[in-house]
Amino acid sequence: MTVTAPKSGVLLPLLTLASAAVAILALSQPAQLPAGLGFIFKPLTTVLILLHAWPRGADQPRLARWLRVGLLCSLAGDIALLWPEQGFLPGLVSFLVAHLCYILGFRSRVRLGAIRWPFLMFGVIAAMVLGRLWPNVPAALQAPVIVYVVCLAAMAAQAWVWWRASTGLPDEPRARWAAWGGTLFVLSDAMLAINKFAGPMEMASFWVLASYWPAQWCIANSLGRTRA
Repeated sequence: MTVTAPKSGVLLPLLTLASAAVAILALSQPAQLPAGLGFIFKPLTTVLILLHAWPRGADQPRLARWLRVGLLCSLAGDIALLWPEQGFLPGLVSFLVAHLCYILGFRSRVRLGAIRWPFLMFGVIAAMVLGRLWPNVPAALQAPVIVYVVCLAAMAAQAWVWWRASTGLPDEPRARWAAWGGTLFVLSDAMLAINKFAGPMEMASFWVLASYWPAQWCIANSLGRTRA
């Protein structure tokens, strides 16, 4: 009997959790840790999630390919948003492409919009958030923000479509991870947008990142383990 596999299975989640904690503390509480550490540990955390996703999904190659590309685009967005003002639009575009990749990945498991109510649910949520933000969104950003919000809501909705369509099937546990990942992503981005456009939120970086990385981990976890 060997204990190597369990140890390796625990090490990466622990490293990811530790890296995320350092990044969140550095970016939300600069008095506790140097803010510069956030420039290291923020992208590092997403890299670790990528490492978690990379060997997974051998039995779902199309899903795995799209989710990996989405995570790479998310890494580019994380780096861009280290400069919140100058990097906002490049970060928005990077995450927009990431959501499109996630939609294509989830669509590889079930037809787009095969179940309608998740699209209605997330459409209502998106409209409510956008309605609160709209008076304060600069004219130059209005079109990109609308496109981004639509893609984000569609990504989360399609993840839920996959989950509900796979109820009772072998895919259900993986689809559940995707659905909760999409939901957490909507929550994280809603808080980020409210903080930017509707007025500062207390400890915004903490709440945004504390929901963002679990979202990405859940999406990565929707890829099944590769078996030897």
